Amino acid sequence: MAMKPSPIADAYVAPGDAKGQPSFPLDLYLCRACGHVQLLDVVDPSTLFGDYIYRTSKSPSLVEHFRGYASNLVDRIPPPPSGLAIDIGSNDGTFLGFLKAKGLRVLGIDPATHIAAEATEAGIETRASFFTSSLAREIRSDRGPACYVTANNVFAHSDSLPDMADGIRELLEPEGVFVFEVSYLVDIIEKLLFDTIYHEHLSYHSIAPLNSFFARHGLELFDITRLPSKGGSLQGWVQRRGGRRPRAPIVGELLALEEKMGLAKPAIFREFSDKIAKAKSGLHEVLGRIDASQTVTGYGASATVTTLIHNLEIGPFLSYLVDDDPRRHGLLSPGLHIPVWESRALYERKPEFAVILAWQYADPIVKKNRAYLEQGGHFILPLPTAQVL
Repeated sequence: MAMKPSPIADAYVAPGDAKGQPSFPLDLYLCRACGHVQLLDVVDPSTLFGDYIYRTSKSPSLVEHFRGYASNLVDRIPPPPSGLAIDIGSNDGTFLGFLKAKGLRVLGIDPATHIAAEATEAGIETRASFFTSSLAREIRSDRGPACYVTANNVFAHSDSLPDMADGIRELLEPEGVFVFEVSYLVDIIEKLLFDTIYHEHLSYHSIAPLNSFFARHGLELFDITRLPSKGGSLQGWVQRRGGRRPRAPIVGELLALEEKMGLAKPAIFREFSDKIAKAKSGLHEVLGRIDASQTVTGYGASATVTTLIHNLEIGPFLSYLVDDDPRRHGLLSPGLHIPVWESRALYERKPEFAVILAWQYADPIVKKNRAYLEQGGHFILPLPTAQVL
């Protein structure tokens, strides 16, 4: 499925660094043999993750999610005394902190050097490294097997999933579990979440290919929970092949759903592309009616916004962006170098229109900024169908 090439989605830059930023292909490919969907063009992971700035602890909703997730994991699969928990892509150690508080030994693995150092200093030992089967063997030799291995919103990021799976199997004790969270391809298709497609996300997971993938690596997907996060995600529970836990009915139910949708066939992706094109046309029609003397801003400056702006080709309409995250303020957007201001610019600069680029959060954004509407401003919802609020 053809997408517009774009710069690295999170590469917001300071004005002094606003040099030419390369764009990379973002086309999706479907494996006709197993139904897996992925990017084939891989950006050097050290470029993507080496200077990563995102901190889990800065998201209150994610912190609370991880608090409940840790409790559910321990209640459902009680750990042995002094059990070892390993989190792949552990970021600042928020999730492992909850497991450590429950008496587990913990180890984080994350390639973002500065974040790994901060986590270690805060009491969550973190290896500044990419996860590999070689590292897994080293860890098992030094610390013994793990009762839990987790990978939250990173199992889509690796260009070496087979080696990662082998490393996970290597680490797990016989009754251990691997739990991962990823965006779900069914939700991406059904909800038109094409802006979640960017270079960090190499894989777009669904159950059928995951099921066969784990089996090839001596593992077994035995349960799934669907989550509302990121527009629609799944939490997968995996054990060593032949483990004692029975397969939950939801696995078969989702396999049947994907078969009914035709998720492993090209036709559904052609339809998806047509819907994106229709959404683009509708948004351009709305924006094209705005008088040239009026100002249009965009609300949101995240990684998804980069994909949205480049694929809907709305950069020329936007004078600047506003965002609630202070880490974005004063920066320029990837590639197009649109300036990012504080969200109070809606009231100080008084743009006539603001396109809600963070459209999945449109309701709270509108609720928070009723005063902008009351002063005469207009919000534009770009997706799934363009409309002026």
